[in-house]
Amino acid sequence: MTTQNAINWPEKYLPGTGDNFVSNEVVVEGVTAARVWHYLTDTSTWESYYDNVADISFPQGGGPRLKDDQVFSFGTFGFPPLDAHVVEYREPADGSPGRLSWTAEQDGGPQERLDVLHAWLVEDLPGGRVRVLTQETQIGAPAAALAQERPNPMLNGHQAWLDGLIRAASGHLDTGA
Repeated sequence: MTTQNAINWPEKYLPGTGDNFVSNEVVVEGVTAARVWHYLTDTSTWESYYDNVADISFPQGGGPRLKDDQVFSFGTFGFPPLDAHVVEYREPADGSPGRLSWTAEQDGGPQERLDVLHAWLVEDLPGGRVRVLTQETQIGAPAAALAQERPNPMLNGHQAWLDGLIRAASGHLDTGA
């Protein structure tokens, strides 16, 4: 039996304990974890393959490549730019998956406040395959409202991100984003 790697979850964001949780995964042939990692961690490429992100900035400098403890902001799902902070960053290596997680926040009153952990796991699998798992837990009234929408915009949005990421890493950006 083979056990696949999983996201490292801080207790505050454990799946099922927040107001909204989604999980998306792809397993594909013909692309490597290193290639996927490049497009995932280089924010200057995001808008070329994912149309649900905008206004990426690095208020404390640095960027466009994400790294451990990096502070950045970006807009998504109609929210104004969220303040984000990379809390886990480990590049993929032989036998070890790449791990990227960030928190993102929107301040405000009870109806506006949003607290998020978005996590990614990128790993090479036997047979020339790669697995990319992304999961997100959201806490707050805006998250609860998103969770009630059908179809679920976060589930569909993250699938579009995964699909675009794989297209970019495969060198097929011309197929749409």
